[in-house]
Amino acid sequence: MDPLIQELTKEQLRDDMPEFRAGDTVRVHVRVVEGTHERIQIFEGVVIKKRGTGIGATYTVRKIASGVGVERTFPVNTPRVAKVEVIRHGRVRRAKLYYLRTRSGKAARITERRR
Repeated sequence: MDPLIQELTKEQLRDDMPEFRAGDTVRVHVRVVEGTHERIQIFEGVVIKKRGTGIGATYTVRKIASGVGVERTFPVNTPRVAKVEVIRHGRVRRAKLYYLRTRSGKAARITERRR
């Protein structure tokens, strides 16, 4: 990569993100701007994928809301995310958990990883 681009993006990278991977349950605190007011909205679910490196890295979180699956993709380095909390570490054998989209109830459970 061009050294100039590396220098410009280095100051935009976040270093306060906790370590998490696919299968972990996370609570993402998102800043939502409504008119002139800003509030924090919490989105809690299972990380089904992480992709990319550097400034373009993203992760996708899936939760079930009112019986409907909701997925939301967040850039890792966005200032819109106030903080990310890792609730539990899941034990999975895949990097992308797309199979959770077709499962519901107890079939969609992920066992906790021993630390």
